[in-house]
Amino acid sequence: MLDVIANSNIKAVIGMGITGLSVARYLARKGLPFIMLDTRDEPANLPEFKREFPNVAIELGALSVETLLLTEEIILSPGVALAEPAIEAAIAEGISVIGDIDLFAREAKAPIAAITGSNAKTTVTSLVGEMAKASATVVSVGGNIGRPVLDLLNDEGVQLYVLELSSFQLETTSELNATVACVLNISPDHMDRYAALPAYVMAKQRIYFGADNIVFNREDTLTQPPIASGVQVYNFGLNKPDRGGFGLLTKGTCEYLAYQFETLLPVSEIKLPGRHNLANALASLAIGQALGFSMSSMLGVLTSFSGLDHRCQWVRELDGVDYFNDSKGTNVGATLAAINGLSRAPASLILIAGGVGKGAVFSKLSSALRNHVSALILFGRDASLIADAVQGSTDIHHVASLAEGVSLSRNLARSGDAVLLSPACASFDMYTGFEARGEAFIECVEALQ
Repeated sequence: MLDVIANSNIKAVIGMGITGLSVARYLARKGLPFIMLDTRDEPANLPEFKREFPNVAIELGALSVETLLLTEEIILSPGVALAEPAIEAAIAEGISVIGDIDLFAREAKAPIAAITGSNAKTTVTSLVGEMAKASATVVSVGGNIGRPVLDLLNDEGVQLYVLELSSFQLETTSELNATVACVLNISPDHMDRYAALPAYVMAKQRIYFGADNIVFNREDTLTQPPIASGVQVYNFGLNKPDRGGFGLLTKGTCEYLAYQFETLLPVSEIKLPGRHNLANALASLAIGQALGFSMSSMLGVLTSFSGLDHRCQWVRELDGVDYFNDSKGTNVGATLAAINGLSRAPASLILIAGGVGKGAVFSKLSSALRNHVSALILFGRDASLIADAVQGSTDIHHVASLAEGVSLSRNLARSGDAVLLSPACASFDMYTGFEARGEAFIECVEALQ
């Protein structure tokens, strides 16, 4: 490898996943030389990469400091942490390390709306995309949702990019300079990657760097930006809005979405289920307001948008029991939002949870379980960890599979209850991803008699 890159201005692309492939294609289009590295000995996309880039050098396995120090710039995929010793050594020697988001921002010719958060960022990103279309704006949506950002640069006539960004992507982002940047919420997640919560918060708040407009959650202090002059700031929350804020107002017996002191739309007209989705609707309105969207068009979207697959997705009703698929609930914060959003009465939920915990603190579920969940059904690798953390909060049942959990929920549920799959865990112990887990849940629920 060293003889390939000696005496050349070459970039190192690290990570041969979807993002790494998009970076490789971008660099090839630009005629920029690069090498490809991956920490795995046999990455899944290796055959595809070799077919597409037969003349590009590849280095697999443990990252070589010697190789990295001979490159001009490192483009790091989000799945590889900056804390990798070889990456840290390269940074110490002055090698630039960026991600695909900064590459994208250098070339993007349209405004960028950037959205992050521990939970709900896919729903809000999708909502903002739909609001853009309703406001006659040519929009491309991507990032951590759907298409990699560099692929969006191939779209023609784009007037707005709407990006969902993860903390992993933001770790290497310094040049985004978004027209609107939003942090929806922050709760502990990926604590297997971050030393402590403050490091995770700092990664999320990098989205605000250089932004013209900022949207934050006034009920979540961790989302509040550092003081910045010359920046327009909007906020949202489920309480009464203040100046520059979106929130809820009650008039008579009717509750409304509101902006500042003006009611906008009765809550009853919103299609998305669950109270947590009111916060998502308000965040989307705040982002759209900052972008200059038509308010009437945005409100029209809220009356028709019914949500996304695997995100508190209603599956069916059987004998008075509703079944909801929230397989995207891969952390404790997401599961808390789903429980609180769907609860109708004390102990009206049966929760199915479990999987790979990612270092989460499951004891934070205890209060919600005690107040809203009549039975907790656990499966997957970290089921026992969850059970130990929430012992005494509700009745706990262990099952060997998701199918067994669905069958048990059918026996436990009574008319008026709801069964909720919201695992609070990643899925990789048993499934290829949260989508596969959600589809398996739907199949099991639809098979119930």
